Amino acid sequence: MSNSQKIVSTKDNLQVLYEDNHIIVVNKRPGDIVQGDKTGDRPLSEVVKDYLKEKYNKPGNVYLGVVHRLDRPTSGIVLFSKTSKALPRLNKLFAEKKANKTYWALVKKGDLPQSRSLTHWLRKNPKNNKSTAFKAEVANSKKAILHYKVIKALNNFLLLEIDLETGRHHQIRSQLASIGFPIKGDLKYGFDRSNKDASIHLHARRLQFNHPVKKESIDIVAPTPQDPLWEACES
Repeated sequence: MSNSQKIVSTKDNLQVLYEDNHIIVVNKRPGDIVQGDKTGDRPLSEVVKDYLKEKYNKPGNVYLGVVHRLDRPTSGIVLFSKTSKALPRLNKLFAEKKANKTYWALVKKGDLPQSRSLTHWLRKNPKNNKSTAFKAEVANSKKAILHYKVIKALNNFLLLEIDLETGRHHQIRSQLASIGFPIKGDLKYGFDRSNKDASIHLHARRLQFNHPVKKESIDIVAPTPQDPLWEACES
């Protein structure tokens, strides 16, 4: 397992993992939304803007580009662009799948192969905001591929490290549920009980990409949330 790099800043519950003139990377808490939605809850993007406004004593509006999102109950790495120059380059990077994303997930112990590649066709239902995984292509479905390996066994759970080959709606959640191993706390996809804080044990652990301006390799690792199970994974 990779060791997380030094945290740049922690302020007002915002954990900054990396920052330079063009990008900022933060560690999202479970429950935070990345962008504003119909709930009206204050999104992470606004929290980051306020952080930048205060840090650099900016009198006017702060520019911040949202590059990608994470589901509300998940935690981990979220990358934002601080400049209009970097944003389209980062969007292209993600569109061309040149950003490598690694996730950690906790599932119940069971008869799960040590490592495996999963291929499904996912169909999203906007009415219940849920994706269904099919073994073969169906109408309005998109191919989804991930690769996982078991990297630690706890008393009642297995820690999976997951690399995404595609980025589909609720991909990890729906694919793991389809093989009978829903993520801990994920009631929507069949886990038997929720977590007290409404989170699920899915964490965007690592992000590797080439800097959109400097062109140098960036490798970010996000510490897991403060939770006994996650802490057991880190130890």
